[in-house]
Amino acid sequence: MDSVENNDANRDELIIQQQREIEKEISDSTPLVSEQLPLNCLQAEYNGDEVFTDKIQELFKKYKFIRRTRPDGNCFFRAFAYSYLEYLITNNSDYQEFQKLAEASKDKLVELGFPSFTLEDFHETFMDVIKRVCPSHSETTEKVKNELHALFNDQGYSDYVVVYLRLITSGKLQEDADFYQHFIEGDFSIEEFRHQEVEPMYKESDHIHIIALCTALGVGVRVEYLDRGEGEQVKAHDFPEGSDPKVYLIYRPGHYDILYPN
Repeated sequence: MDSVENNDANRDELIIQQQREIEKEISDSTPLVSEQLPLNCLQAEYNGDEVFTDKIQELFKKYKFIRRTRPDGNCFFRAFAYSYLEYLITNNSDYQEFQKLAEASKDKLVELGFPSFTLEDFHETFMDVIKRVCPSHSETTEKVKNELHALFNDQGYSDYVVVYLRLITSGKLQEDADFYQHFIEGDFSIEEFRHQEVEPMYKESDHIHIIALCTALGVGVRVEYLDRGEGEQVKAHDFPEGSDPKVYLIYRPGHYDILYPN
């Protein structure tokens, strides 16, 4: 009996190990954030799948480019940060406002009970990235965009930005716990959900993460859902509802990439 149980345990371990190796291979061969690509690269991915190809045709009417992110569970936060900072490079007044909000965000998190020493390095790196894409720099827009791309493909900078956005999201859930509790499925308390599903790296994001982050930062996001849902149209959702989107993302089951409107 013991040997059967041991064999089962070994088999499970082997499956998990193989899965990790496959995930590592995908990660290692995929940049954290890709170059801007023509949207028709999606068609090649779904060649022969009528449901998806029809919907991609509809997307062509609204968008021209896509920028892929690594499918590592951090894709929403990475795509959001990259896309919004890229927008800010050419929008100085919004940049100034966001810089002030980002600067003050650490003190707000400390007030909510987050330990200052935990936040220090992440906040410092977050502010460094924001300062390095300042639109009033004498460099050309293209140079600043190249700097943004280099920073987001440097694992150290890129992951620190993701961690800090996860902490901001967690802080918002704590601040408005009564409101967000209704969005949580299962028997999770807000506290458990924050510590298990929001703050750890590589945990995938859902509507609740998006609403909390967008609300905390005052940034509108439009997500286009490319799935097998009814009709030929890709369904779009704006977060928060009724906001003016500055960030455009495409969601395919389990993954977010960046879109560029026509």
